[in-house]
Amino acid sequence: MKTNILRVVSGTFLIAGTMIGAGMLGIPLVTGASGFVPGIIVTSIVWFFMYCTGLLFLEVTLWMPDGSNVLSIAGRFFGKGGRFLSGGMFIFLYYCLMIAYFAAGSPLLAEAVSALGLTVSGWQMFALFGLVFGTVVAIGPRSIDRVNIIMSIAMIAAWFTLIGSGGSKVEMPRLSYTKWPAMVMAMPVLFSAFGFHNVIPSLCTYLKRDKRALRTAVFWGSFLPLIVYIVWQWLIIGAIPQEEIAKTLAEGTPITAAFSSVTGEEGFSRIGRFFAFFAIVTSILGVAFSMVDFLGDGFNIERRKGWRRIVLTLLTFIPPFILATLNPGIFTTALGIAGGFGEAFLNGLLPIGLLWVGKYTWKLKADLAWLENKGVLSFLIVYSLFVVGLEIFHLIQ
Repeated sequence: MKTNILRVVSGTFLIAGTMIGAGMLGIPLVTGASGFVPGIIVTSIVWFFMYCTGLLFLEVTLWMPDGSNVLSIAGRFFGKGGRFLSGGMFIFLYYCLMIAYFAAGSPLLAEAVSALGLTVSGWQMFALFGLVFGTVVAIGPRSIDRVNIIMSIAMIAAWFTLIGSGGSKVEMPRLSYTKWPAMVMAMPVLFSAFGFHNVIPSLCTYLKRDKRALRTAVFWGSFLPLIVYIVWQWLIIGAIPQEEIAKTLAEGTPITAAFSSVTGEEGFSRIGRFFAFFAIVTSILGVAFSMVDFLGDGFNIERRKGWRRIVLTLLTFIPPFILATLNPGIFTTALGIAGGFGEAFLNGLLPIGLLWVGKYTWKLKADLAWLENKGVLSFLIVYSLFVVGLEIFHLIQ
């Protein structure tokens, strides 16, 4: 029996929703350095790579029983060492993302609170941010789901408002600017914006292991964010002066910090800050939800309720709170590290290696046509390592 089309649509938006979030606040900063056309090209390259590795991970997941996650999959094909390394990279990636969200979201929440006559700054604003959304996560999945739905709707509304009100400020001379060599340095941050592989195991169960339906959801679920990101870059790169983008990137703050230069109107800038806040909240809730479950599995805590859930939530929120407090301008750097190391391994090298071992060592049947070719897999491995090298070079510089 074929999977219901409504389930495919739901799966598509599950993937798209996983990808669209706080990464939007960093993408125009790193692609803006190269210009709009190079930005489109490098964004499309990263999307295609992540789409391909998504198909690889889907194939591998279908070799496993329902309920399998990255730890059990890596453990089966690579043993305890692979399981340990994958788990370590998972924690590394999600902590990097949490640090980025703390660094970008805390000042925005502090600004909103100041409208109520309360002034918070320094470590207090990071503590407030962690307390508010840590409480949402600690209450449980239902709380997360309700807040996430509200914030997602608000984010979409704010995005359309920004596109509509800022589109008239886009200037062709700004879009025609190019600096081709700079586009490669955008790849690590783009990696962090196109990660969706963590939802594939759950999606396989939801779509009843219907491979055709799953591939459809993976394609459209990843392609829609690509279009959203391209339109977003058109607005930012075309409307904000190049020097403002460069200044914001150097300061390590989200692109919304430069919105006031678009129209000079406080209303547009305020909507931009709202959009940034909603995007960060939807992202941090999803990441924190995954972290709590991951840590619960790691500590063999089956009942993640009550004081046990509170402890897991504290373990999720306290480390990024400390690091963001120590370095408030770490947003773009944290996104780059997350993409250049965490995403490049978990959503790049790992799916490629799993498919290679499964097909060519274990002789399991794959159905990926040209994508399962050793030459193609080798090229994807080289590209993953290239992105890791870019991030290392960036950190050294």
